[in-house]
Amino acid sequence: MRILVLGAGVIGVTTAWYLNQAGHEVIVVDRQPGPALETSFANAGQVSPGYSAPWAAPSIPVKAIKWLLMRHAPLIVRPRLDLAMIRWTAAMLRNCTSYRYALNKSRMVRLAEYSRDQLDLLRRQTGIAYDGRQQGTLQLFRTEKQLADVHKDVDVLKAQGVPCEVLDRAGCIAAEPGLAASAVDFVGGLRLPHDETGDCFLFTNALAALAAEQGVVFHASTEIQSLITTDGRVTGANTSKGPMTADAVVVALGCHSAAMVRPVGLGLPVYPVKGYSITADILDASAAPVSTVMDESYKVAITRLGDRIRVGGMAELSGYNNVLPPQRRATLAHSVGSLFPGGGDLEGATYWSGLRPMTPDGTPVIGSTRVEGLYLNTGHGTLGWTMACGSARVLADMIDGAAPEIDVHDLSLNRYSAWAGQFAEGFG
Repeated sequence: MRILVLGAGVIGVTTAWYLNQAGHEVIVVDRQPGPALETSFANAGQVSPGYSAPWAAPSIPVKAIKWLLMRHAPLIVRPRLDLAMIRWTAAMLRNCTSYRYALNKSRMVRLAEYSRDQLDLLRRQTGIAYDGRQQGTLQLFRTEKQLADVHKDVDVLKAQGVPCEVLDRAGCIAAEPGLAASAVDFVGGLRLPHDETGDCFLFTNALAALAAEQGVVFHASTEIQSLITTDGRVTGANTSKGPMTADAVVVALGCHSAAMVRPVGLGLPVYPVKGYSITADILDASAAPVSTVMDESYKVAITRLGDRIRVGGMAELSGYNNVLPPQRRATLAHSVGSLFPGGGDLEGATYWSGLRPMTPDGTPVIGSTRVEGLYLNTGHGTLGWTMACGSARVLADMIDGAAPEIDVHDLSLNRYSAWAGQFAEGFG
């Protein structure tokens, strides 16, 4: 088959790779001059199946009020007359129950664990390098309540067979020796020994180069204008380089996916949730993190990427914008500076923001649609890097007519069928 993949972020490039490996002719189109120049560019760097969890949790409505009043707030909401934001938020709040949280987390962990295994296999098969480390991750708790509440996640992780261990303060320092210099009175943490880290930008570009060597064609600096439909079937896309036809089209455009599929009648509940990051050169390796430390209080991930520290996090609902407020940078610097003082050059750090494509239930949308020839691989939120290889592999299997190696029945757009009408009107 000739397959057109729209989007050259980590999701689009991994999708192209696995489709090519299955023997298909693959063309990738993206508006940027190269791969991974939007949301995949400077994310937190963690490949964390064990930390895969939806933002929609029973405690979120109450926590959100507290977070909005914090000086270093992990959640920022800028109210606006935006029907899509209102409908997405309402749908997210409907998922803030204990039942839905456990259900959503279980399927996210299922996909993320499979993805980590696929990444490991890809690394062994190709030797791909991306400042990766396979040394686990640590979710750090500054309060006793955070530590007490971790049992909910531990129960789900154990049910999924994911190794994890709850640590006291000394255990956290043993796992991450740089924390010994911290003046923060943290009380413990949850360590996930099978989680990984790596530079998503380096990975995506390295995989794109390998894919090109295998025959995948990349059209960079190419605007994607609309889908082409023929007799109710998607048969390609109109672009700034002219129409491109295909037997199947995969939309992997992150938070811009909803606008692309809306004209063909699909309501895709994906909305941008803005995140921020800083990247600092390491000044003292002994004072820097070994892998990833997730600062639970500020929802900030601190990751070692070679000779750099990447600090990323926060969630901001403010529509489609890439403004860089100084107070967000201050939050990131406060988190890493308080836990790893002297580890990185925070004054000289680069500052970035990206728009994460989030679904109301946290799970991505992967698979075929009711429009023949049209497939989706989007809505990964904060976990695009974590879920990329697994999402791409299962979608390639679906398109190829093979049975995926994991259960995928609850990953498609069908799970939103009850809300399809309102999303079709309100998204994009």
